Amino acid sequence: MAPSHAVVSAGILLFRVAGGGPEVLLVHPGGPFWAKRDDGAWSIPKGECEEGEELRQCALREFAEELGSAPAIAPETLIELGSVRQKGGKVVHAWAAEGDFDPATLRSNSFTMEWPPRSGTRREFPEVDRADWFDPAEGRQKVLAAQAAFLDRLLERLGLSSG
Repeated sequence: MAPSHAVVSAGILLFRVAGGGPEVLLVHPGGPFWAKRDDGAWSIPKGECEEGEELRQCALREFAEELGSAPAIAPETLIELGSVRQKGGKVVHAWAAEGDFDPATLRSNSFTMEWPPRSGTRREFPEVDRADWFDPAEGRQKVLAAQAAFLDRLLERLGLSSG
C-alpha cells in the first residue's frame, strides 16, 4: 500500500523488442510548464496513488488513464523495477510490461489550472501531450533523470547491457 506521508506514484514502462533491439514507451507531460522542454522532461506513464491503493493496481490504472487506448496488461506479467525518489521528493514505483502502443492513438485524461497565472482564467490541459518509442540510449536522454534507473533495470532484467 502507498504510504500516506509521502507523495507516491506508480507507473508502467512499456517495452517492445524489435529487430534492432528493445524500445521503451515514454510520455511527455502536458500543460504550459512542460511545453518547451524535451530532454529530461519525459516520463514513464504514471500517476499519484490514492490513499490505501495497492501500488501495482495504481500503476495499471494510471497507465490506462494517461494513454487512453492502452493495451490490456495482465498484472501477473508485470516485471518489478523497484522505486526511485525524484528530485522533488516524489517516490515513483515502476513495473515493466511487454506490449505495443500506437502513439497516434494517445487519448490522455486532462487537468484544469489557472493559466496564465493570476489571470482568473481556468484552462484544461492533457496530462500527457504526446507519447513515443525510444531506444534505451535516447530514452535515457529524454526521461527525467531519476527515472533513467528504470530503463537500466529493465535492460538488466532482459539480460541486455545498459550501455
